[in-house]
Amino acid sequence: MKKITLIKLSLVCMLLCPFFMIQAQDTQAIKEISGKVIDEDNKDELIFTDIVVDGTNISTVTNSDGEFLLKIPYKYLDEKLIITHLGYERKILNIIDLGTDEKILLKPSVTELTTVNIAVPQYDARTLVVKTLANKSSAYNDKNALMTAFYRETIKKRRRNASLSEAVVKIHKQPYSSLRNDHIELIKSRKNTDYSRLDTLALKLQGGPFSNLYTDLVKYPEFIFTEEDIELYDFNYENSTNINKNLVYVVNFKQKPRIDTPMYYGKLYIDANTLALTSAEYSLNVRNKELSSRMFVRKKPRRVDVYPTEALYKVKYRTQNGKWHYAYSNIGLTFKVNWEGKLFNSVYTLNSEMAVTDWEIPDTKIAKTRSKMLRPTSILTEQTSGFSDPEFWGAYNIIEPEKSIENAIKKIKRQLDRRSEKNES
Repeated sequence: MKKITLIKLSLVCMLLCPFFMIQAQDTQAIKEISGKVIDEDNKDELIFTDIVVDGTNISTVTNSDGEFLLKIPYKYLDEKLIITHLGYERKILNIIDLGTDEKILLKPSVTELTTVNIAVPQYDARTLVVKTLANKSSAYNDKNALMTAFYRETIKKRRRNASLSEAVVKIHKQPYSSLRNDHIELIKSRKNTDYSRLDTLALKLQGGPFSNLYTDLVKYPEFIFTEEDIELYDFNYENSTNINKNLVYVVNFKQKPRIDTPMYYGKLYIDANTLALTSAEYSLNVRNKELSSRMFVRKKPRRVDVYPTEALYKVKYRTQNGKWHYAYSNIGLTFKVNWEGKLFNSVYTLNSEMAVTDWEIPDTKIAKTRSKMLRPTSILTEQTSGFSDPEFWGAYNIIEPEKSIENAIKKIKRQLDRRSEKNES
């Protein structure tokens, strides 16, 4: 199949791989701020909201419950906390005044336009997308950047957690104008898998953090919008929105009706001033089970059919000093597994997300530690000890776990405690 996919699913027999890594981390004095971001009018939780320490690159995003936790070094206590969400007015708060369990209300922002046409550029939607993809040298960071990011990966069988992986990584981000691929260095991680819930199969995301990194459509347009494939899509405008009162064009795209190959459909949010992609939400067309299965399944037993029923992607960018850069991405995959001779099928949900929590542009060339560098085909290995340590992440910022993940972590801790007690006796 000609199409290149963002992510591959590897179904293999149970396998335990050796674990490697652990690096000393910064233990400077920090202040923790936590809370929930909600809509001022209807009180809905606002997920994937950007939370940034003004004047720095320290940041996080809210989780699927609208909650966040941010660790801020004391030297920034006199700075401001900036909260932004697509379609809402920006909020600026004094860090010194904030504590835990904060409730932050955002006010919906109305784009004041007399007609929809005023919010649409003079050229058509397809031309706008082409110009946006060609604009990466001027609108996006054009220097080597070293990004600290938090990665989380979960696998659920129906509603029950079967696997949880978390990691802090360093992204060696190449200039957007460069054809060189990014690299990822593993700093610290932990993982636990309950194989009894996986039908004797280990579902693993091949690529791990790389899968999320490849959702960066500006750096890797070849995964969706190659020069050939862009002709196979239809584009049209939707009503515009805004970020921080800056006009944002909304472009819908989907594959043309005559195309049978599974392709993507979704929305692109493009800044009207810089023609930069600010975020994107898109899905894979999985109506053709056989073809879409080939795009994900690398290996499986002959007696089982595996096919995706949903493949969702989200990517967000953030601007600093007039340049945009990759900030967050989320991948949600749902699969059905049908075993020959079994009456009922199994449904698995795989979710992975990665958020940039800090970054810098080093004065010298970024040094790579070969033993800690991940490969694009890497699968995070197992290390459960970190779940028993409440200070495991130290000063590193992470995405606050949603309720179901919190419960999973607590259960893992209890299991480890029981094992420890049994070994001592």
